Amino acid sequence: MADVKTQAKFVSGNLFSHVTVMSLTASVGLMAVFAVDFINIIFISMLGRAELTAAVGYAGAILFFTTSFGIGLGIGVGALTARALGAGESALARRRAGNGLVLGVAVGVVFAFAVWLGLSPLVTLLGATGQTHALTVHYLSIIVPSQPLLMLGMIGGAILRSHGDARRAMMATIVGGLVNAVLDPILIFGFDLELTGAAMASVASRVAIAAVALLPIIRHYGGFERPTLAGLRLDLGPVFGIAAPAILTQVATPVGMAFVTRAMATYGEAAVAGMAITGRLTPVAFGVIFALSGAIGPIIGQNFGAGRMDRVRRAFLDGIIFTALVTGIVALGLYLARAPIADLFSATGLTRELVFLFCGPLAVAWFFNGMIFVSNAVCNNLGHPFWALVVNWGRHTLGTIPLAMGFGAVYGAPGVLIGPALGGVIFGLLGLWLGFRAIAHPATRERPLPQPVAEEAERTA
Repeated sequence: MADVKTQAKFVSGNLFSHVTVMSLTASVGLMAVFAVDFINIIFISMLGRAELTAAVGYAGAILFFTTSFGIGLGIGVGALTARALGAGESALARRRAGNGLVLGVAVGVVFAFAVWLGLSPLVTLLGATGQTHALTVHYLSIIVPSQPLLMLGMIGGAILRSHGDARRAMMATIVGGLVNAVLDPILIFGFDLELTGAAMASVASRVAIAAVALLPIIRHYGGFERPTLAGLRLDLGPVFGIAAPAILTQVATPVGMAFVTRAMATYGEAAVAGMAITGRLTPVAFGVIFALSGAIGPIIGQNFGAGRMDRVRRAFLDGIIFTALVTGIVALGLYLARAPIADLFSATGLTRELVFLFCGPLAVAWFFNGMIFVSNAVCNNLGHPFWALVVNWGRHTLGTIPLAMGFGAVYGAPGVLIGPALGGVIFGLLGLWLGFRAIAHPATRERPLPQPVAEEAERTA
């Protein structure tokens, strides 16, 4: 009966409650992941050297890019696991979870190696020069090789959420954030390692996230089916059918962020430092919104697997309502706390101006980014990942580059942030429309494997 209860977790009960609980718990976990960078930049800014803060800012654009691969693969593995659970196929869910981890590690190793080899030209592309360039490359050369560990942690968290176990998924990233928070001052100040210490703390944090995410799956959900070549062949297509567009969708954000970083670099290190602060503050302040896509995905996936399209539509609407409530509360809090936040980072001049801008009208505009995240979850889980891909890439290219350039030319550094915020409004509305279209025209609901294929997988397991 334990399996039945797990499978039926989201196909009954109050959907707004499911959305709220999953989003809040997932957001705490996701904020813990981003808090690693946030904590790093707080301690690094205490050293009083603008080039160190700017280096963490440049590194953030590349780390966001690498993190996007973990998020995308987690979406793919989590969506397929949730569908299988909703359809009552627990063995299929375990097999796909195990194969998803294997594929995640393989992709993580190859991807990390490629990024590590190209660090110097990538940092140059972002606009870093001189000592800041050297510091950024050094910082990233320590963190990037740990990418496979991050992939394990993020995919493991997605599997836990597909079972409805948001609390344990949350704890994995909370533990990782605590490890980073404890080690940062010890390594940065105690051992006088400065930027090197911050990077080492981040690596230790990823080790903790991976370990704490995987252990509950083994202890409480039957673990994973032993990976076989036959099973990997069967799951490679379905996993990457969702994960590949999801990865490309997630990558759109750091690509847009990289362009904004490059554009901001023309206004000096004070502008880059201001953008670095707002960039780290964004996922911490709006962690609930960032988490919506991964949190609401299992709810939609299980109900889609069970054929409950009425509940899928209700979950989508509840997600939008939840986004509006969270954005309003957070925006008000940021506005009231804008001065203490700027003081926390010793921000003055242009840096302080950019922090105040973020804590004002730009925070309100985050409602439309939330609409994009919710619509992405709907499109990915209902078999239309390409639609989510179009919205995200449109938002971070057409909705970012020309607007950042145009508003930057008129308003300077603040315009580089204002332009993309307006682009979010446009593509948020487009995402809302595509989300309703996906619900009206979902892909064919997944069926059990044909008997000969199922027998082959069982025989080789």
